[in-house]
Amino acid sequence: MDQERLRAWIVAHLGRADLNIAEIRPLGGGSIQENRLVRCQIAGESRDFVLRMDASATIASSRSRAEEFRILEAVWKAGVRVPEPVGFCDDPAVIGAPFALMGLVEGVGLGPRIAKDLSLGGDREHLTTALGRELAKIHTAFDPATPPAALAFLGEPAPDPARAEIARLRASLDGIGVLRPAIEWGLRWGELRAPACPTPTLVHRDFRTGNYMVDANGLTAVLDWEFAGWGDPAQDLGWFCAACWRFGRSELEAGGIGSRAAFYRGYREAGGRPIDPESVAYWEVLAHLRWAVIALEQGARHVSGREFSLELALTGRMVPDLERAILRATSPAAWS
Repeated sequence: MDQERLRAWIVAHLGRADLNIAEIRPLGGGSIQENRLVRCQIAGESRDFVLRMDASATIASSRSRAEEFRILEAVWKAGVRVPEPVGFCDDPAVIGAPFALMGLVEGVGLGPRIAKDLSLGGDREHLTTALGRELAKIHTAFDPATPPAALAFLGEPAPDPARAEIARLRASLDGIGVLRPAIEWGLRWGELRAPACPTPTLVHRDFRTGNYMVDANGLTAVLDWEFAGWGDPAQDLGWFCAACWRFGRSELEAGGIGSRAAFYRGYREAGGRPIDPESVAYWEVLAHLRWAVIALEQGARHVSGREFSLELALTGRMVPDLERAILRATSPAAWS
């Protein structure tokens, strides 16, 4: 990475000629994108940023960094607790690829650690309620019929979000050329039982433990907006509560950190959409299907040779466990 070119871009963007870059280093997390800490000195004071760019290999369902940044800007303006969007650079001559620059938010974002380290996040039921409130902010921030101009690229909401999700998952499987009968079974189950969506909203589509940050007191930011778009708000509720995202804390149905009741309470208190338990349960099954497809895509990134990574390889190995969960949830006995 050309540090001087990056410095020149930040100086021009912020209008601070006295800015100097003190350090650039990789940050942990971000299994799909690459994140780096950029520590700067401005007038003798330290200011930290996160630089986010595409990894050397990514997955087809992820939005571009430009689109993700525009979503981040929109939800920041709407009052959602996210990192400050500082600027976006679409000139690959600066560091070799387009990138987004955001303010650094202090805290821990690693899902397994948040679930198991009770010194993080403050009172867990309060944290769970706060996350419900934050999700309600996302779902009520915009009307898809009259979106802000910055989100015009999202297009029209799909008339049938569940079947649109299934079509995306099938396209992803075709894209990596894999045949998984258990996943196909689950997708067919999803087609047959797809719920209607009376009120599409902006959905995060990856709202889970591991994609928000906490400090010792509570929530500090919601991260990773690369999958966001119009959809069924029940999808986010189901994704957060799905068993595959509880990190071994299966008794804590809301993200492995708290009760479903506390999560729903915060969501309702902040004016979230009406909750249909059957629709949420459906989207919990779809969460396992989607995570299985993403895990296959992650494994394919490693196998392709474009990005050798033990983490990606091990993610691909998770698929059989997810398939067993899918088959249990979609057994004929569960259809009645």
